[in-house]
Amino acid sequence: MRQQIIISGIGGQGVLFITRVLGESAMLEGHDVLTSETHGMAMRGGTVISHVKVGPFESPLIRNGQADVGLFLNAGNLGIHGTLIRPAGMSFVNTPQRGNDQSLNATDAAKELGAVVTLNLIMLGFAMRKKAFFCSEETMRTSIRRISNPGQLELNMKAFEAGLAIEG
Repeated sequence: MRQQIIISGIGGQGVLFITRVLGESAMLEGHDVLTSETHGMAMRGGTVISHVKVGPFESPLIRNGQADVGLFLNAGNLGIHGTLIRPAGMSFVNTPQRGNDQSLNATDAAKELGAVVTLNLIMLGFAMRKKAFFCSEETMRTSIRRISNPGQLELNMKAFEAGLAIEG
């Protein structure tokens, strides 16, 4: 198994939480995993990107045109980090205008759950439904349960399941 994933968003959107979920899922399934995050301006709403490599890699960073999957929690980040996705890769984009079967308005879906901070898990569930990742849905659920703050667990699980349920 070899998969390279980027998660891109702005500070406060849950990029680092998704990175932890993917890393935990890889370990639960017995895969090697490397992660790297750049989040210096995260506290001020700046760009945040994480690299996740599952499999026998030696370096955590993903080069241009090499990522298999990209989760863009902010549509504006597609222009910044979209070049990391390989030509046959998948990009899942949170955008108000649904353009294709890999884009959705996760912000509005999160607002419907009563917590805009769950858009990251809605995006993760949506990409999982499209078979974008190396692991099973149940492994992802287990990781979310293990990593979530107990006070947020129920809401996090609802958000992930909401993403899985979105058609597209």
